[in-house]
Amino acid sequence: MKGVALVTGGSRGIGAATVRELSSLGYSVAINYNKSHDEASLLAKSLPGEAAVYQCDISSPEEVEGMFSRIEAELGEVELLVNNAGVSHIGLFQDMSYESILRLAEVNLLGAIYCTRRAVPGMVRRHSGCIISVASMWGEVGASCEAVYSSCKAGIIGFTKALAKELGPSGIRVNCVSPGVIDTDMNKELDDETINALCRDTPLMRIGSPEDVAGVIGFLASPDSGFITGQVLPVNGGII
Repeated sequence: MKGVALVTGGSRGIGAATVRELSSLGYSVAINYNKSHDEASLLAKSLPGEAAVYQCDISSPEEVEGMFSRIEAELGEVELLVNNAGVSHIGLFQDMSYESILRLAEVNLLGAIYCTRRAVPGMVRRHSGCIISVASMWGEVGASCEAVYSSCKAGIIGFTKALAKELGPSGIRVNCVSPGVIDTDMNKELDDETINALCRDTPLMRIGSPEDVAGVIGFLASPDSGFITGQVLPVNGGII
């Protein structure tokens, strides 16, 4: 057994594919969810190894503290943290409510920071650990009608690069993946015409699967990437 991995937003999409990948690699997996209890429970039961589900709204530092305490009591200390949970909003920036802006920032950026803040002390004490966050290609180049989402994902990239420098001397690696257009619920609202246009714009001529991203996360969690930190690995089919 390789230790305990926590995947936030682990019940569906990229998160669920990552849970399956890490379980196959021998991790005990803590599956975080906010509202999708049934999906998380079914996923945990389907895995080959040890797994448990943990409800938590990662935008709340108090709930994050409680989740980590439960994981530590039941599975052990988190050695691999995958910051995957996220929410999106497509629309004109000037039409966004302040509530929507705050929610995107709290989940997509602050939630990852809160979870990382809670995981780091144990990693520093053990002089080992791995943190992988899910950014987005829009955090690299920006997306029209997704200004706040793009800003949050750009923040994840900056957070990753800065923290990697800070935690490197403690033997902790910090990286992020930057997915392109992936076949997840987040993109279900895109119509067929838009999806087809995105496929045409992608050199590999298709959109990505959650498993495409999960495989890269598995690589970043493995000893094969032992000298990689502070990096942004694109998983976008060559679209940017």
